[in-house]
Amino acid sequence: MKAAIFRGGDIVVDTLPEPVPGRGQVLVKTLACGICGSDLHAARHSHRMVEVSRRIPGRVPMDLSRDVVFGHEFCCEVLDYGPDTERRLKPGTRVCSMPLMMEADGPKGMGYSNTYVGGYAEQMVLSAPLMLEVPNGLPTEHAALTEPLAVGVHAVEKGAVAQGEAPLVIGCGPVGLAVIAALRLKGIRPIVAADFSPARRALAVRMGADVVVDPATESPYARLAADKRAAIFECVGVPGMLQQMFEAAPRDARVVVVGVCMEPDALEPMFGIVKELSLQFVLGYTPEEFARSLRLLAEGEVDGEALITGKVGLDGVRQAFAELGNPERHTKILVEPWR
Repeated sequence: MKAAIFRGGDIVVDTLPEPVPGRGQVLVKTLACGICGSDLHAARHSHRMVEVSRRIPGRVPMDLSRDVVFGHEFCCEVLDYGPDTERRLKPGTRVCSMPLMMEADGPKGMGYSNTYVGGYAEQMVLSAPLMLEVPNGLPTEHAALTEPLAVGVHAVEKGAVAQGEAPLVIGCGPVGLAVIAALRLKGIRPIVAADFSPARRALAVRMGADVVVDPATESPYARLAADKRAAIFECVGVPGMLQQMFEAAPRDARVVVVGVCMEPDALEPMFGIVKELSLQFVLGYTPEEFARSLRLLAEGEVDGEALITGKVGLDGVRQAFAELGNPERHTKILVEPWR
């Protein structure tokens, strides 16, 4: 099968052996897979990612001397089942799944793995118990947005944002937009969103932001209601952002870190101490949040079409990685390996 492979620090298109599903696994055809900002970071900071993974218990780092196929935001079609596996969904059924493989010693990630290929390949294997059928009528490309939407849903839930608080979203890329959508669905308003990009500020409005700010001309913190506790979502993931927030955030604010910074960063704790700030890091989502995100898309509660700005085949993945660096041009590019 063909795949867009991370090899030697670059993205190349080549053939790989077709995956064979084992017990409890399902062979699927990849219909659409989103390119995540984490994929861009992983390609740029792969050695750093490996180094940090080695120091985190339970994480299996990539072996960069071997091939890796990225892609963890996918919608697929069931092809066949492994031995002794319940055939719950018939071949041809469209499915989504959390990007995990269930093994005897616990779940293993896919998309940054030498063992399991991700969605930038014509075929992949999924864990049968984790598959969710895509509701009838939901376009495949919208179903592929389930995973990034679930990240935003989880961030709002884990951040314990309550009615009467003042939310501020810093960074309106796909993650920030998902956070905005999740805040709107919980009725926590007014939502203030900040981004340097006019295109992304416009998308923030479509997702539910009430106030959008260009931080080059105005401080977004000045737009927060003075009589409410601030809940600030960091959705950028670059060094220096947390320090900026610590300096600018109002007293007693909660900072929720959603952006994934792959590099070392520095903080001056005194700002957090004096202001009594709360700091919450978040990652991923629960199975329930993932399933809820699929339902939200199916019920039209989130404007999935607004997020998709491009589609490419496997031959276009390398160029898509480069183009995603321009926020005025793209937000979410989907890989369709069958193209």
